[in-house]
Amino acid sequence: MQIQKPQYNLVDITNDSFQTIALKVFHYQAINNLVYKEYLNRMSCKIKTVNSLEKIPFLPISFFKTLDIITENQKPQQIFLSSGTTGTERSKHLVANTKIYDESFRAGFAHFFGNIKDFTIIALLPSYLEQKDSSLVYMISDLIKQTNNTASGFYLNDYQTLKEKLVQLDSQGRKVLLIGVTYALLDLIDLYSFQLKNTLIMETGGMKGRRKELIKEELHSILKRGFGVNTIYSEYGMTELLSQAYSLSDTFFQTPPWMKILIREVEDPFTLLPIGKSGGINIIDLANINSCSFIATQDLGKIHSNGKFEVLGRFDHSDIRGCNLMV
Repeated sequence: MQIQKPQYNLVDITNDSFQTIALKVFHYQAINNLVYKEYLNRMSCKIKTVNSLEKIPFLPISFFKTLDIITENQKPQQIFLSSGTTGTERSKHLVANTKIYDESFRAGFAHFFGNIKDFTIIALLPSYLEQKDSSLVYMISDLIKQTNNTASGFYLNDYQTLKEKLVQLDSQGRKVLLIGVTYALLDLIDLYSFQLKNTLIMETGGMKGRRKELIKEELHSILKRGFGVNTIYSEYGMTELLSQAYSLSDTFFQTPPWMKILIREVEDPFTLLPIGKSGGINIIDLANINSCSFIATQDLGKIHSNGKFEVLGRFDHSDIRGCNLMV
């Protein structure tokens, strides 16, 4: 059975059209993505009966560590690797068309923050820059270029120069976005204190084994004091996705219209939970048309009545047994 690839523009997707498009993507990938097809077969999924988002089986994210997940055996233009830590296997995302990724993160940024050319972007992502092949570095590199601003750029470990640049730009009234891996932002405010008035601070998560993990509220409280700001922004993305969610004024994330979060039961991963209940985070990312748009992550979270979602942590080894049912 041959199913043609669905054609759609991410920016045209609405709440009303999301399910229709997602189901078309599911039926396309269920036939044309060999890994997903085999997984559905082993789950005894009757593809033709899947007629709602709630009936879609989600592929365990761990499969990206060992298998090449791509539709129609396309040749990838780019392979992104997860940051990982020493001794751990890194996930890989085979991206057949990087233009779709460009469209997704550019439109996602505009959706939440407005015109990229209004910003100076300062990036503090030392561990990602060192490991190469990072989808986050790819995205930030492009956004820096899109600002068309010579003051935008990456900083590795030169905290003094970064401090001087931040203070200078902020005092000039420039609209600045400082985006950084969590441990590096904490390192910066250990060395210097700030009172920034025109700068947005965005953490991408990740202690990378260099600091003790903190709950989100405690982390944001420390960062607010250190940078002298009232709000800390967050980015939620991962190597296996081509879209990002953002938190803007609290610790709750919002998705762009082409991305959707569902929450699954931990012990029974094929059962979805209602709003307000905590469980495993499932993600539908319609930018992932060339790999798999339906991913069961190893993050724990819940959806709130306002449509935003919260990330509560990651599965520990005891929680993983629910995930193992899928594998």
